[in-house]
Amino acid sequence: MRLMIVFKYIFWVLYRIWFYILVALPIIVLFPILIISILKEEWYPLFFKIARIWAKFILIGMGFNYRINREQTPERSKSYMFIANHTSMVDIMLMLVTLKNPFVFVGKKELAKIPLFGFFYKRTCILVDRSSAKSRQAVFLRAQRRLQSGISICIFPEGGVPEAHIVLDEFKDGAFRLAINHQIPIVPITFSDNKKRFSYIFFSGGPGKMRSKIHRFIPTEDLKTADTKQLNAQSRQVILDQLNN
Repeated sequence: MRLMIVFKYIFWVLYRIWFYILVALPIIVLFPILIISILKEEWYPLFFKIARIWAKFILIGMGFNYRINREQTPERSKSYMFIANHTSMVDIMLMLVTLKNPFVFVGKKELAKIPLFGFFYKRTCILVDRSSAKSRQAVFLRAQRRLQSGISICIFPEGGVPEAHIVLDEFKDGAFRLAINHQIPIVPITFSDNKKRFSYIFFSGGPGKMRSKIHRFIPTEDLKTADTKQLNAQSRQVILDQLNN
């Protein structure tokens, strides 16, 4: 019994190391192309296509059998506000695989410190310091420019990864206020298995199924800023109901 426990811990350590190898390897191999793809903002769709290949490479390499269920499919010519629950380091990869519409992440600035990955992260994503009101305001300006160029926005509205016992944390208002201001639909997405497959708890996880569900869009036409809280609650309930099921 004790030997089995030791083997499990060895597996988890090697599994985590393998993850970081899978993250770094395509970036190293494709580095020249990636550099070219971020030289101009209008070339971002090329970067996004490469990022989707990178994400698939990681998920398959980790033994994740991902399945995508679509109640509604985003149109390629429109912009959206994509939101999802946040429980795992692989949420970014599964989001990239789930969606074909080019989008940019709004994410915490701390991830920019990750070697290699952070180099491209800070040049292609909208970084936010949640403790700074000035930084949060800058997010709206950068997101506006991206939306005007036809790119969608993706935000994990919990504002971070909740503690392990929390099914779904409360949502911040930023994503919903931004969607109302630009009159773009909210697209709720539920990741059902990411916490089980590869959570932030080091000694946990393993290969297996990984489900992603795109729910029906929530329109924002005719909504005002005063409707932000209601839109927030409605969107959160969609994801929460799916997780509870």
